[in-house]
Amino acid sequence: MLPSYLRPFKVGLNNLKRVGPLIDGGYIIHKESINLTKKIITLGLNDDWEFEKNFIKLNKIIKVEAYDHTVNNKFWFKRFKKDILYFFLLKKLKLKKILDIFKYVDYYFFFKKHTHHQKKIGNLNRQIDLKKIFKNLKDDNSVFLKIDIENSEYQICNQIKNIFNSINTLVIEFHDIHKKKNKKKIKNFIMQNKKLKLIHIHGNNYAGCDKLGNPKCIELTFVNSDCIKVKKQLSNLKYPITNLDFPNLKRREDININFD
Repeated sequence: MLPSYLRPFKVGLNNLKRVGPLIDGGYIIHKESINLTKKIITLGLNDDWEFEKNFIKLNKIIKVEAYDHTVNNKFWFKRFKKDILYFFLLKKLKLKKILDIFKYVDYYFFFKKHTHHQKKIGNLNRQIDLKKIFKNLKDDNSVFLKIDIENSEYQICNQIKNIFNSINTLVIEFHDIHKKKNKKKIKNFIMQNKKLKLIHIHGNNYAGCDKLGNPKCIELTFVNSDCIKVKKQLSNLKYPITNLDFPNLKRREDININFD
């Protein structure tokens, strides 16, 4: 069982919407955030910006700023080399997978209109943190912040309270939550940001479960209660939510979540 502070607040299903693919990279958001958002700031990109593309279809004025130091020319060369090898080994036979070999073309055209910063997230020299990213942004709740940076989230999550007035929504993945030190950091984060209301939780089945059957990685959606109102009651929904949540990895069962 997960601790009770990870149980979301009650939100009507008609207010929740999945944005992005029905696999890894899709997230549940509050519908009100669509019209509130002018900019998506994405920390962690890899080769997946389907969420951002889908979001822009819902609100065409949105601009995307992505931060990921690993996505560079070397990254694309290695990916293309691997994809071509898999193609000749007959491991990429479906049309979607064949087209995926040329993902760089999609990247090139998408980020002609938007911005990709090849910078590492963190609080060390030559890294960039939330303070620097949000330095020139207005306190108008117009930013949708998405964080998936493979454990580096613990380095910057304590800065979110300082940029609270700029964001309407936070989607964040917490990794290795079975570790005691990380559980403590997540609890402290939630306690320190009481106006950020948790409205959705999903277990990422790529990371698997601990010995008690709890997910090792969780995807959380928070909304800023100053601009998106949420009921005070806690949700009684079962997670994952049917027809809204889907397994990150299709060939594995989704992870059922229970709370203390």
